[in-house]
Amino acid sequence: MKDFKFSGEMTGKNFDMHVNEQLPFYSMLTSAVSMIVRNYLPKHGRMYDIGASTGNITKAIADFAKDRDTEIISIDSSEDMASTWQGYGFFKTANAIDFKYEKFDVAVCFLVLMFMTKAERYRLIEKLKDRMNEGGIIIIVDKITVEGGYFGTVLRRMTFDYKLKNGASPDEIINKELSLSGILRPFDNNETEGFKEFFRLGEFVGWVIEG
Repeated sequence: MKDFKFSGEMTGKNFDMHVNEQLPFYSMLTSAVSMIVRNYLPKHGRMYDIGASTGNITKAIADFAKDRDTEIISIDSSEDMASTWQGYGFFKTANAIDFKYEKFDVAVCFLVLMFMTKAERYRLIEKLKDRMNEGGIIIIVDKITVEGGYFGTVLRRMTFDYKLKNGASPDEIINKELSLSGILRPFDNNETEGFKEFFRLGEFVGWVIEG
């Protein structure tokens, strides 16, 4: 079993099809995040889309981002993903942890921090907090470790059920889970102290950190 990678057939339209199949709330959360951005991104402001994939977030905010003459920078470490990006603004192929951020008003981390170690994402979040303008915001959508005894098992089954209903086969679900071993590390509850929650469904949560 090979490790999961955002390369080759997992980019472009294939990525969009895969993520909508695996995460049936993907489009709804994209809309929710774009609405939050709209409330925090000022005229002549700056935003970072970290782990931009195919550009779903910046595509969703393009109209008002243009009207406000904002600087939108998308960052992704996958060169293959860069070749299929269709978002708005500038795209930079870079490691998000080592990237030199300028002062910003909005940063979006949409399903990306779970692919970092706990130490790496702590370092990145602290770095973003330091570079965030007063009144700014960091938006995080990610996976969290399910706790709570039997109910935790129920939530896990809910995730599998959603995937099956959206067309994923049992083999695809199992193979995907195994390929993420050691690659994907969900948040623990103790990592999210001070975060404000705006979404929760099964194993997935949306938070904001206000400046």
